[in-house]
Order: sequence, then C-alpha cells, then structure tokens
Amino acid sequence: MHDLMVLITVCSFLLTIGFIFWRPHVNEAIPATIGALLVLLSGSVSMADLGDIMQTISGAAVTIMATIVMAIVLESFGFFHWATELLTAKARGSGIRLFWLTNLFCFMMTLFVNNDGSILITTPILLMMLKNMGLKNHQKIPYLISGAIVATASSAPIGVSNIVNLIALKIVHMDLYMHTAMMFIPATLGLILLTTLLFLFFYRTLPKKLPTQAQWNLRPGQHPLQDSLQQDNPGKFMRNILIFVLCVRISLFAASFIHFPVSLMAVIGSAFLLAWRWYHLKIPPTDMLKKTPWNILIFAFGMYVIIYGLNNIGLTEWLIRMLQPIVSGSLLYASVLMGGLISIMSNIFNNHPALMVGTITLTHMGLDPLTLKISYLASVIGSDIGSLLLPIGTLATLMWLHIVRKGGVKISWAQYLKVTIVVIPISVLFTLILLFYWVSWLF
Repeated sequence: MHDLMVLITVCSFLLTIGFIFWRPHVNEAIPATIGALLVLLSGSVSMADLGDIMQTISGAAVTIMATIVMAIVLESFGFFHWATELLTAKARGSGIRLFWLTNLFCFMMTLFVNNDGSILITTPILLMMLKNMGLKNHQKIPYLISGAIVATASSAPIGVSNIVNLIALKIVHMDLYMHTAMMFIPATLGLILLTTLLFLFFYRTLPKKLPTQAQWNLRPGQHPLQDSLQQDNPGKFMRNILIFVLCVRISLFAASFIHFPVSLMAVIGSAFLLAWRWYHLKIPPTDMLKKTPWNILIFAFGMYVIIYGLNNIGLTEWLIRMLQPIVSGSLLYASVLMGGLISIMSNIFNNHPALMVGTITLTHMGLDPLTLKISYLASVIGSDIGSLLLPIGTLATLMWLHIVRKGGVKISWAQYLKVTIVVIPISVLFTLILLFYWVSWLF
C-alpha cells in the first residue's frame, strides 16, 4: 500500500510538470488541480495537512491577488499606453537608449506588480511598440528576450514580487523586512550585472537608430498607442497614481516591520485604488471578479499539495541526508550550494516546486538561524534568476513564449538558450557570492 502511495505521488508530480511544459498555453491550474486530487486520493496528503497548506499559502495568495488588482486598475487608467508613449519619446530615436529604458520599465513593473503580472503587461506593450516601429524580427529579439529575463529576475530583490517567494518566507518564518534588508543589495547588483551582460551580448544586433514616427507601420489616421485616459493632463494624473501605488508598496514593508498583516495592508491599498477608479472612471469594482487571474491562486495551492505529498513520502529526508553536511560547513558553501541546486531543480521541474521542496528541506535540517536565512535567500536567487536558463524554468517565461509567438515573433529555444547559457550562470554565481559577503558584513 505504501509503495502504491509513493508511486501515485511521484507520477502525479511528473505528469503535472510534464503537461505544463508540453502545453504551456493551457491554464496551468487544470493540471495542478488534477495532480493535487491524485495526491489526496493516494493518501500521502491528509485532510489535516490541507489545513496547514491553506494557512501557509493564504497570506501570500491574498497579497499577490491584491497587487494584480492594482495592475488591472492601472490598465483601466491607461497607464500602459501612456508608459509606452513615454518610453518611445525618451528613447529619442536611439535603439541603445530604448534597450536600457525597456529593461528599466520591466524592472519597475515587477516591483510595482509581480513577475507574472509584469510579463503579462510588458510583453504585449513591447510587441506593439516594436511592430509599430517597423523593426525586423531579429531586431525585436534583444528587447523581447532581455525584457522577459529582467522582468522575471526582478522578483529576487523584493519577496513581495513573487507568490512562491512569499509562500517560502512563511515556511522559514522570515518577515518581508528582514528578507529585503539581506537581499535587496546583492540581488539588485546581480540584476545590474545581468542587464549589462545582456547589453554586451545584444550590442551588435541592437538598431543604433530607430525609425522616425513618420516611418512607423501605421494605417492612415491610426496613432500607435490609443490613450484610454480622459483626463486633461494625463502626465500629472499618472504621476499621482504611481506615487500612490509606490506608497502602497512601501506600506507592505512598514507593515512587516511592525508585524501588521502584510496581506491586509495590500488589500487596503487595492481597495483605495479601486475606489479612486470608481470615482474617476465610473467603473465599479465588480469587473475584478472576471479580470483577476484566479488560476494563479489555484495553481499555487495545487502545486503545494503535490510538494507536500513528496515531502510526506520522504523526498526531503533524502535531500537532508545529502545536503546537510555541505550546507552546515560554511555560509559561502550554503549560499553557492543551495543557489546552484535550486537553479538546476528549477530548470528540470519549474521554479515553483523547486523552491518549495528546497525551503521545506531547509526547515528540517536543524540549521542555525543565520545559515537557514542565507540558504533560503540563495534558494530564492536560484529560483528567480537561475531558473531562467531554460524557458521551462518559470511559469512567467512559458507565458512569455506563448504571448511572443501569438504576437508574430518567432523565438526558438535555441535562440533563447544561446543568450541565457552565457548570462545566467555568471549572474547567479556573482549574486550568490555577493549575498554571502553582504550578509556576513550585515551580521
């Protein structure tokens, strides 16, 4: 009976991951739900375990949903069209300046929303902008690939930008404030190196001079980006909205510092923004029920049930026996080993289950508080940056590939890997070593 339980649990995990890789455009919540039901039926996860799982992921799920609501509200205000017009104007006809601006935009969107939301928002905007500019396919690739990599990797400096980071924070009993204090500097410097490497890699392909607006591929009378704003001064209005959203994001860290529920603070901020939209655009909040991507919540819950099942059948015990002697050796070993391991696991299994398995394993190793924290943060670097080596490493990259193909730009796995094989290993190793030195200096 035990052998059958183990077999069903392992097969459920492999089939769920396999289906997501095979059909990335299918709603990822469907295979995750089926896999979770099979694990429950196998008996490796009990009904009592479900209560623990709900408690672990509920706060993270509410926080992420609230930030996605903010993104939808920003879209209603016409922020994304306005931002793209601003990008185009600020580039001033330089393809190189546009490269840095688009990457900065992708970074900011991940900080303001989250990595999945950033991909869903920035990719269509870049596709529309590059198409209107009349750039050739090979000229679009540097902007699209670097934008996707930066948008996804930007969830590393701040835990609140990724649902799996938030779930893992809860597992290791670490607050958002402490995560940011230990992680922001090394992860941000790692991101700067990553973007610099991407720039050097794409320098020859980047168009040095962009077509003027008169040369854009536009139908007569068509403006490239129809602004949905109805205000007289969209720039001032958008600035006010952005300041408000930034204040909401800062309030999450303040809440963490004073031990106020972060998820409740996120909900309060989103509610204020919804009320603002209702007042200005006369759009009631009821559209959120339809527009909010509930599938992300269902996917996270389903995956965690499956991982919990793997934990209960002994996967983490095996990992503990293998890793504990090395991780306990020194903080540098702990950082490089855990970051490297989660990077490899993410590219084989996807970063959601990889980080969850790694985090649960760490909590059962009996590590001292500082080693536990540095090992966890290294795991996040592996999950958020190291996972970008292959397109299957993150759900965000799989969605990006689908959106890009739908937008008429063909990017093969080989083209993607040719970039990441150069930039990702160097960036991950640099960030992990920097994490060790920064945390050692900090403490």
